Amino acid sequence: MGLLVALLMTGTLLTGCGSSGNDVPRSWIAATYDSAPGYNAWTSGRPPAAVAGEIAGHRSPRARRNSANRHYLRYRDHIVAVTPGLRGGSRIEIETYRRGHQRWHSDVGSYWPAPGRGGSGYRGGGPGSGGK
Repeated sequence: MGLLVALLMTGTLLTGCGSSGNDVPRSWIAATYDSAPGYNAWTSGRPPAAVAGEIAGHRSPRARRNSANRHYLRYRDHIVAVTPGLRGGSRIEIETYRRGHQRWHSDVGSYWPAPGRGGSGYRGGGPGSGGK
């Protein structure tokens, strides 16, 4: 009986910790990077791989996909795209999962499910599936 209670408590703690951890870190991104023209857009003088690593290090995404020098971080209901800036560095953009999936379909479409088909609940591939 004691073991069953311990297992249930552990499962509850793990479930509670994971739910907010998959929210996009919008306020952290806005506070950390420079605002850019466009809605939900920021810039950094650092390369895309470094910026994507910083964002993922702050809050782990559900999945990550890299295509050439473009990096996509999938959170519960959003996608963060870190792409090369026009004058070097990086451009960071946040889109809803549905809009991001449509916008960056050529890079993420065959790896992440279409919206409405488990789009917000699907975790994606396991370790090493980031397409580096």
